[in-house]
Amino acid sequence: MSHLTRTAGAAPAAGGTTPCGIGVPGFAHPLLAPAEWAGLLRGAGGSAPPREPRAPLGTGPLHWAVLDVSNGPGSRPDPHCLPAAARLRDAGVRLLGHLDTGRGTRPFAELLSDAHRHLEWYKTDGFWLDRAPTDRAHLPATRRLTDALRALCGGPLVLGHGSHPHPGYAETADQLVTFAGSWADYRWSQVAEWTADHPPERFCHLVHSVPRGHLDEALRIARWQGAGTVYVTDRRAAAGAGVPDGAWESLPGYWDELVSRIGTGVSE
Repeated sequence: MSHLTRTAGAAPAAGGTTPCGIGVPGFAHPLLAPAEWAGLLRGAGGSAPPREPRAPLGTGPLHWAVLDVSNGPGSRPDPHCLPAAARLRDAGVRLLGHLDTGRGTRPFAELLSDAHRHLEWYKTDGFWLDRAPTDRAHLPATRRLTDALRALCGGPLVLGHGSHPHPGYAETADQLVTFAGSWADYRWSQVAEWTADHPPERFCHLVHSVPRGHLDEALRIARWQGAGTVYVTDRRAAAGAGVPDGAWESLPGYWDELVSRIGTGVSE
């Protein structure tokens, strides 16, 4: 079981758990992964369609899904992604446009241009800021970017840090991805003390290489660590890639089982 470093007096939800929902960090192109996109629609079966821009992220079993056409919106509207995005929106899934921040190195104007294309072509609800920086030095620039994106669409913003950032980032977005990595690392991971000052819906964990037999344990860790959104998969990252992105491109072998467990709680 993972180690916890919560502050005194901070506790998970009643019964020692936190309710979870699913956040999908992005599948392969719909032409290459039709089963994955169909699986998203199955997972959205219980979702109420929240169209108000500032409605909470945590609605239904599927909280959000990332649309990544070509490391962003691409250079022109994609004829396969257009209908796939429309079907997800119609099912009530919050669709987040992929913006690669390059750990804070991409120019502000480029990111805003990508955001405009996501909104115009795919009608995204908000944005996933991939490879978001974690250090204090990039905090002002990140705040400037998220303020501009919020003024642009008013929708949810998720910062894809992949690890615990400086606490100040909690004031810049709706949700922070504070873990993205393998099951071997996750099962012994620690949650930063400052996260206990915020509700679970502010945090997301993404875990790959989780065997089916450890699915319940992974969900228990997420709940105990106070993550309101989670993505768990048995897929593995490409060897030598150094980043887990490849693990998110295909549907977990236990996708329907994962959806059925979300929201029902996992007994200790």
